[in-house]
Amino acid sequence: MSGHVVVVTDSTAYLPPGAADELGIIVVPLQVVLEGKSFAEDVEITGERVARALRADLPVTTSRPSPQAFVEVYERLRGQGATGIVSVHLSGDISGTVDAARLAAAEVAASGFTVDVVDSRSLGMGLGFGVISAAKLSRQGASAAEMVHLAARRSLNSSIYMYVDTLEYLRRGGRIGAAQAWLGSALTIKPLLYLVDGRLEPLDRVRTTARAIDRLVEVAVADAQDVEVEIAVHHLAAPDRAADVAQRLRERLPALGEVTVGEVGAVVGAHVGPGAVGVVVSPVS
Repeated sequence: MSGHVVVVTDSTAYLPPGAADELGIIVVPLQVVLEGKSFAEDVEITGERVARALRADLPVTTSRPSPQAFVEVYERLRGQGATGIVSVHLSGDISGTVDAARLAAAEVAASGFTVDVVDSRSLGMGLGFGVISAAKLSRQGASAAEMVHLAARRSLNSSIYMYVDTLEYLRRGGRIGAAQAWLGSALTIKPLLYLVDGRLEPLDRVRTTARAIDRLVEVAVADAQDVEVEIAVHHLAAPDRAADVAQRLRERLPALGEVTVGEVGAVVGAHVGPGAVGVVVSPVS
């Protein structure tokens, strides 16, 4: 990484396996508190473990990394010869992670080292596609400003649609937003949500899971059919459901390349709950 601008992100980007190592991306974990103990996401705790805890009705909470955690990462990268850092994180309306990164950036800036912090206004691979694009651009010798622009554009232009089995976990975590109005009928509906300027908002509600998954595919296809896109399918403890969605997207969008399919980690999993499936549609240009 000597002589390069390094990309830093957080664990909610849910990058494909091997992508961080291949592209030199540094991932700072968020924290998950389960049964009174704090665990680093994707280091000490998985989405699968959180799904089991939620099914057992155990309390699960999440928290941002500390500013000091970012300071330590930024200082280490500077010591290894990085010429700058572009630090790209999940939406500030969902987590205080980007604020912690900004505090750390201000601290290291006092010693003359620049860290550019980007609020992606997204999460999951909506964040991840921007992070990967910026890291690839760094390999081409791009400036930090060029990387910031590309990471922000890819993330802001990405759409995220999500099906959840229940709104209960979003309610517990305080991330339910305008879908609060649906709580009274939550037992009789299957909710679809989407990300709007960094906030989860209600999109549609139907009566059955099958219809909800149909609708999830429909909205993703409508979003993707007129432009070149990359697509990711996320899930928590629903691999068959996610695989079905991915296959249907490939069939409906024959020009589509590889679809990234993966389980979300413990942090997002704690809020969406088991059975959740999300689709990220990210325009390439």
